Amino acid sequence: MTICEFCAQFRDANCYLGLNIPKSMSCAAFDPAMERFCSDRSDFVSAGQIVHMANFFGIKGREMKKVEVMAKQEETRLKTGSDQLAREVS
Repeated sequence: MTICEFCAQFRDANCYLGLNIPKSMSCAAFDPAMERFCSDRSDFVSAGQIVHMANFFGIKGREMKKVEVMAKQEETRLKTGSDQLAREVS
């Protein structure tokens, strides 16, 4: 498994940015994508779940910080969406 498998820039087994595939779980241009962690968005439970997955796969350092930000944004998006839905139902 490579860091690229979790990156939005990884398409058709190549880096869209033209970078070489790194052998370690590190890449300066790493752009984590939620759909790379949860192919079905309904599987997303919390930011902690995604961070735990990233940790399990060996992501750390600045790449982990990017994963944390992405996961928190998704969590906020879901909470905001469910709050808005609750207001519409009321």
